[in-house]
Order: sequence, then structure tokens, then C-alpha cells
Amino acid sequence: MRVEGFRVRVVERIRLPSLEERLLAIREAGFNTFLLKADDVFLDMLTDSGVNAMTVEQLAGMVSAQDAYAGSNTYEELARAVEEVLGFKYTLPVHQGRAAEHLVAKTLVRPGSFVVTNFHFTTTRAHVELAGGALVELPIPEALDTSSEHPFKGNMDAARLEEFLARNRERTAFVRVEALANLLGGQPVSMENIKLVKEICERYGVPLVVDGSMIDWNSYFVKERELGSWPLGKIIKEFASHADVFYMSARKAGSVRGGLLATNNREFYEKIAVLLPVFEGFLSYGGMSVKEIAALAVGLRQLAEEELIGSEIELIKNGVRELDRAGVPVVKPPGGLGIHVDALKFLENVPRNRYPAGALTTAFYIASGIRGMERGAISNDRLPDGREEYPALELMRLAFPRKTYLRNHVEYLVDRLVWLYENRDVVKGLEWVYEPPVLRFFLGRLRDVGNWSQTLADNYRREFGEQ
Repeated sequence: MRVEGFRVRVVERIRLPSLEERLLAIREAGFNTFLLKADDVFLDMLTDSGVNAMTVEQLAGMVSAQDAYAGSNTYEELARAVEEVLGFKYTLPVHQGRAAEHLVAKTLVRPGSFVVTNFHFTTTRAHVELAGGALVELPIPEALDTSSEHPFKGNMDAARLEEFLARNRERTAFVRVEALANLLGGQPVSMENIKLVKEICERYGVPLVVDGSMIDWNSYFVKERELGSWPLGKIIKEFASHADVFYMSARKAGSVRGGLLATNNREFYEKIAVLLPVFEGFLSYGGMSVKEIAALAVGLRQLAEEELIGSEIELIKNGVRELDRAGVPVVKPPGGLGIHVDALKFLENVPRNRYPAGALTTAFYIASGIRGMERGAISNDRLPDGREEYPALELMRLAFPRKTYLRNHVEYLVDRLVWLYENRDVVKGLEWVYEPPVLRFFLGRLRDVGNWSQTLADNYRREFGEQ
């Protein structure tokens, strides 16, 4: 039995809006959960980014931060923490993960070049393509099978990587590994795989870039499923050691609003450093509040404290097990980040051009007040010729911010999702009202086909009333 190694000392009241309030809110938001107001949300599972609970040590660090534009000793403390925990000599703070992606793309990507990855992330793809490159995904076959129990579905297909680099070494800007693989359902990358990918990259002279935004959870799975005798801190440092360039959104594992780039390669450091003052800020703050830099220095050291890591993963495991038992199609095995529901299996009656993952996410909000996120076709932009690009997976993600939700919250989630599954034939899909050309899932607006939201609400009201 796992007992958490922390206690909750500050709480925030939350309110379940009435059914009628939820129906009105989702319509006003254009059936886009990003556009819902936080006051209209009961459990906010849109993301784990920037909404995690902080420790008392992090809060204390923010109070004592040296708030200087240049030369702050708070930055020096961050640099020491990065070297201690991740093993990198050179550290550049940035305001968040996509800022790091932007700088890496501007430094390494050239028109006509390739970036090879285990699986794309939305902002990664956008930055690579804006720099004139193309993203090439090489996941293992099991990664696209939501029912597969493969323990490391975030792994890159090493054989395909070798074959690709043998043909395209000169045009490959870098190889990127995301650990965890977000859009695969928070699936981890094994230590064996990152080592193999690094060996292939070295043979072909191609740099390896690692997105370690969720390296805490990835390392938790490596310990659980691969290297059980290793302490968590050793796993984190060993995994990071294979990166030529390491970056992270500190809004995730670091539990602060910021990010960083790190490397042991002086040449990479200097190329990126000259861009930092142009796009982010001076080298010692990089667009972050110095208070957040102080909290990040503490947060990085706490990544290795096993009693603080993994409480939400255990909640995710419990939720996935109960949903699977009830027949709800969920991504297995349970990953990090959150519970992921296979919308193609959940809403088999909804065609791809009616966006089943988006429809499921909005239907679930109506049925529960829980704000999740669409991770399917809506999260992709159209091809240059205007055609839709339908991804292999259509998922609803219910993210678990670190050290935030409790077991009874998961029980409520399961109860309402099982009810929705029993009433799934009511949901008919979505169609566009307003569609931005880039990263459309943030600001786009849709409507429900045939006003199915009203029928779903009527069904819900008959069983649960207004709550």
C-alpha cells in the first residue's frame, strides 16, 4: 500500500455548476473547453501545466529570491540545481516550454530539414514548420494501439530511426525524444530506448534533443517497470545525460511558471544564448520572474524525492482500472499526465470529420462539470492544401495536476464517465464556426451537430436533476 509522503495545508473551494449553467457555459465557449471560464468548472483537468501544487520550500524560496535583472544569485542557484539534478553545465531560463522549442528550432532547423521524434507535440510541430522544417514521427507500433499493455509505448522505433538517418542524415536537424509522450496518452520512454536512440544519433552525427517536461513521471515509470533497484534521482540524471540539448516546461515537473534549456555543449549554448535576449530576456532571467526561478531551483531538487512523486499516477491507475472494468475504452497501460479515453471507440457513431474527441470532451463537461482536453484532429492544424489531417489517435485527456486531486474526485469522474458511456449514442459530433489557421484548438469555436447537447442534458436531468 502506498501512503503519500506529504499533507495538504492550503485548500481551494470548488463548486459544481448546475446542469443548466454547464450547458450555457459550453455553448458560450463555442464547444471549446479552452474557452470555458474557470468559475464554470468543477474539476479542472484541462492540463497539468502551470496548475500544480507547490511545496512549502518552493514558496519560501520565492520570498528570499534576489530580484535583479542581471547577475542574480537566484539564477546561480538554479544553475547549480540543474547541474546537480540533471548533470548539465549550461542553463538558460525561458518563460515556458514552447519558448525553448522556439529557440531550438531557430538555432537548428533550416528550410527543407527534418526533425525526427517519437511523437509530435502541437507546439513542437508548429515551431518546426514555422522554421521551414518537417516533423517525422517514428513511434513503435504498439504506441497507436490503445489496448496494448506495452510498458513503454513512448519509445522511438530504433530500427526505423536508423533507416531514416541512413538516407537523410544531411537533412536531419535533430532527433527529439519526448518523455512522457503526451499525445500518446502520457506514455513513458524506457532507459534502454533512450540509450539506443543516443547511440544511433552519435553514429550519424545528429544531435539528440530531449523534452524533459515530465521527466519526473517518466522516471517514476522507469523505476516501476524497468530499473526498480535504482533511486529516482539516479534515473533522472542518467536519462537526461543522453541529451545533447535538454529542455523542459517547468510548469509541469518543476511546478512553477517557467522553463529552461540546458546542455553540456558549449557551441549549442552560445548559439542559443545570443537569441535569448531577443526573444525572452537576459541570460539570468530569460523571461521568468526571479521568484519563479527560485522556486524552480527548489523544485528540481525535489524531483528526486520519491515520497513527493507519483501520487497522481496512482490515482490515474485507479481510475483507469475502474473505467476499464466498466467497459469504457481507456488508454492502457495507465500513463502519466492523466486518464486518456479513446474517443474513436467511445463514440463509434461519430465520423472523423465530426471530431469525436472534441465531442466527447464537451459532452463530458456537460455530464460532470469536469474540464478535459481534446487530443485529436482538432489539436492538429489542416494541411497546406486545406485538407484535414486525421491523427491515428483521438483522445480525451483528463489531466491530473501534481498533488492536487483526491481519490473521491476520481470516483466522481468514473461515475459520470460511465454514465456518459451508457448514453453515448446521443452525441453526434461537432462542426466549425470559427477556425484559426494555426494552433486552432486554443481559440477555435464549434457547434454541436443537431443540438445533441440539449438531448444529453435532458437525459442527464431525468437521472440526476440539476446537479
